[in-house]
Amino acid sequence: MYLWLPFLALVGLAAGSAAGAPLTLRLMAVGSAPPAMMGFLQEGLRRELNADVRLGEGLPMPASCPEGRPQYPAEPFLEVLAAARPPGSDLILGVTGVDLAFENLNFIFGLADSQTRCAVISLARLYPEYYSQPRNPGLFKERALKEAIHEIGHLLGLHHCSDPACIMFFSNSILDTDRKGPGFCRECRKLLRPAD
Repeated sequence: MYLWLPFLALVGLAAGSAAGAPLTLRLMAVGSAPPAMMGFLQEGLRRELNADVRLGEGLPMPASCPEGRPQYPAEPFLEVLAAARPPGSDLILGVTGVDLAFENLNFIFGLADSQTRCAVISLARLYPEYYSQPRNPGLFKERALKEAIHEIGHLLGLHHCSDPACIMFFSNSILDTDRKGPGFCRECRKLLRPAD
């Protein structure tokens, strides 16, 4: 069960939408991503963020990232998403099945760029099987939704939080992802509120 309800009323305001207009989010697969996961994330993000979540056309892997590598730099994925931005989308979230890295980090679960309002999450390390654990579709989906909301939080202006239970806590490992959330801490919720 997910309890992001305190966040619902804040999203439209934090995203700069017109009063009463819901946040518009475009969800796009980049390269390989299971269609069932895309549908699950669409419904989960719609429910948890009270957002208008639309599935976009799938995008090929970035030209600079030919298939077959064990890991890919994340920045080209953000560039592909920004270039494919459909009109009327406040935010874009890409989902890929390949493993991503960024700068000096060995891997990342996701990356956001507040300038382009695009983010990407990788499903590769969210599968329990990646850690030699039994297959668990429910846990896999929970992890993916947490990482999606974490990256959207960045697009809405939030930084990493020091509270390990907050969805905005940086996941250095899958244990951090499993421990955090399902919601935002009080301080992060305050930051999403408009100035009085």
